[in-house]
Formats: sequence, C-alpha cells, structure tokens
Amino acid sequence: MYDLSPSLPPLPGVGYKPQHFAALMDDPAPVGWLEIHAENYMGDGGRPLAQLNALAERFPISVHGVGLSIGGAEPLDRDHLARLKTLVDRINPASFSEHLAWSTHDSHFLNDLLPLPYTAATLARVADHIALVQDTLGRQMLLENPSSYLAFAESDWSETDFLKELARRTGCGLLLDVNNVFVSATNLGYAPQGYIDAFPLDAVGEIHLGGHDEDEDDHGLPLLIDSHGRAVADPVWALLDITLDRTGARPLLIEWDTDVPDWPVLAEEARRAEAALSRVSAGVKA
Repeated sequence: MYDLSPSLPPLPGVGYKPQHFAALMDDPAPVGWLEIHAENYMGDGGRPLAQLNALAERFPISVHGVGLSIGGAEPLDRDHLARLKTLVDRINPASFSEHLAWSTHDSHFLNDLLPLPYTAATLARVADHIALVQDTLGRQMLLENPSSYLAFAESDWSETDFLKELARRTGCGLLLDVNNVFVSATNLGYAPQGYIDAFPLDAVGEIHLGGHDEDEDDHGLPLLIDSHGRAVADPVWALLDITLDRTGARPLLIEWDTDVPDWPVLAEEARRAEAALSRVSAGVKA
C-alpha cells in the first residue's frame, strides 16, 4: 500500500520561483501550497535546498518531475530515480507527479515532453514504469495528461481511456491539466468539454492551469503552444469552471515558468483560482 499522506489541500497553489521567495515568506495569501520541479532540487545543498526547507515548514509541497521520461522506450534511469527518492525522502511532499510523455532516446535527454502512441504495448510499458516509480518512492504518483500537437495513426486507445486504464492497473492518480486539454483540443480539432466528460475524474488528485501562446500551422489553422509564459486565457478559465462543476474543489495550480512576472501578477492569478474554488465549494454552478 502506497503512502497517500500528507495530501494537498483543495486550495490554489503556484509554481515556486526563487525570485518570489521573500514575498511568499512575508505574505503568502492567497496561496495554499507550492509546486517545485524535482530536477531543480536534486543537488546536495546550497541556497535552493535551504529555501525549499524553509518553504516546506510553511507550505504543503508538490514535487513535479519533468525528467523521468515515463513514456520512453528505454528503462527508467535508475540514478535519476534514486536522486528523486532522496529529494522526496528529505521533504516528504504532499504530492508527486510526472508527465505522460517521453524525453530520452539512446541515453540522450531531449529538453521537451514528447507525445507517444496509445497502443497496448505503450500501455504495458508505461504501467511498468509507473509501478517502478511508485515502488521506489513508496507513494502514489499522479500522471499528467499531455499537450498535443499531432496524433499517431497507430493509436488504438483514446487518451482518456488510456489514462483511465493506467490508473486502474497501477493505482496511480491523475493530474488534469485543463490548459493542456484546451491546447490539444484546438490543435487536434475536438471539443475540450467532450474530453472533460470522458476523463476519469474520480482519479484526479490535482488540477493545473497555465498560459499558452497562439500561432498558426502551415495551413493557416490555429496552433496553440503550451508555453507557461503568460496569464491563463479566458476560455481555459471557462473550461475550468465546467471541470470543477464535475469534480468539486481540488488542489488547483497556476503554472508560470517562462517570462516569470513579479509576484503581484502571479498572486492575482492565484486569487482568480481561489474565486473559482470558492464558487464550486459554495455550490454555485458556472
């Protein structure tokens, strides 16, 4: 049985950036928890870990991995996994999550989160990787739905059914990134609300929001890029309201990883997330 405690509160959180350390320590409202990227804290000491230790005394921490390559064809990197375990054991986070994606090939690390075909072979491989991570860490992990820019012709599972089956086989939870849903739906030409309707919402332990950039493909059609470099778009907030009507309040993260703004801008996004959670907690439909 995996350790499922502590857990994140159903409150707004933000992705932590070192330039916001003083502001968070002085006045953390309206933030209820923080997310860190695991790979930024796998060293043995220094200011990053000292600041993280101080934050962990005041906030529940979510550790979000970006380098395990859960969907990769090769076995997981055992050294990377060992460093991740050291970090998790050190701070005892409220949550650990990774992406349904791959980023390694023939010992090379690619600085991107790449999609994978949804086939029986892929399902078995990803399930084995999730089991290894959970067994190593001794805790449940959450798996995040990707942002997609293409679909594989060989896929014979829908993404939502693929994620549902992974959760059933492995006992992992799911991280629902609502911006990723909107980006993928726009790029691949399906209805984002239909995706939410088909998603295994009972397995969702965390919800993410982030900004995206707008572009066009070679045919002049809309192409959205999951950039995490601007405020959350209004249609994504609207899709969040639909989602929360179905899930109830969940831990809700604002991601802003590039062109990071001053703290008041990010705090205002967190306040908007707080308002969305308060509305659903009060039973007010969108």
